[in-house]
Amino acid sequence: MLLAIDTSTRTVGVALYDGVQVVSEKIWLSGQFHTVELAPTVSEVIDQAGISMDELKVVAVAIGPGSFTGLRIGMSLAKGMALAGRMAIVGIPSLDILAASQPIDDKPLAAILQAGRGRIAVGWYKNYSGEWKADKKVQVMTPRDLTSRIKSPTIVCGELSEDERRLFRRKRINVILASPAQSLRRPSFLAELGWHRWQRGMSDDPAALAPEYLHYDQQNSG
Repeated sequence: MLLAIDTSTRTVGVALYDGVQVVSEKIWLSGQFHTVELAPTVSEVIDQAGISMDELKVVAVAIGPGSFTGLRIGMSLAKGMALAGRMAIVGIPSLDILAASQPIDDKPLAAILQAGRGRIAVGWYKNYSGEWKADKKVQVMTPRDLTSRIKSPTIVCGELSEDERRLFRRKRINVILASPAQSLRRPSFLAELGWHRWQRGMSDDPAALAPEYLHYDQQNSG
């Protein structure tokens, strides 16, 4: 059984996955309460599934980019559980989780997370052999900067405010905007990605695994 934990942003998610089906999934807006909400929710999800801690074999955790505080809390819990339970741990980039939720298409994909101060973190993806693969480094920019960069039909998904969605809709010829439901960063996709990596023997060293925070020098890079 795999436990997935995503605390990249205010949207927090926990899921259980057994390689065949999603056993349980919970997503909520946490605000600034990751510390007090995450561990009890993980315990609740495990109890509701009727499994014991001994049945957990691997923890998949979102590694960012994202909120400094949120990522630190999620990573600390995932590492603690992995070390205490002698479980494998697998780190998955947060934007890869968003990309995995989108239907495969020949058009490029821009996956978005909020970066604070009116900026967004953008991951660019292309379809390689039926899978979304990152095509460039993550870039930090304003939503308006992103609209100016999109010159051909591009799928856009992720955390967007009402004003940002309105801005992207103005470029409806080139921006194919995923709905809010399609843009939700679901921990079940994190679980699937983590499971496939683990099955290929690609687990991480808990001591070396570190979050990917957003830095100023990422702005408009690449």
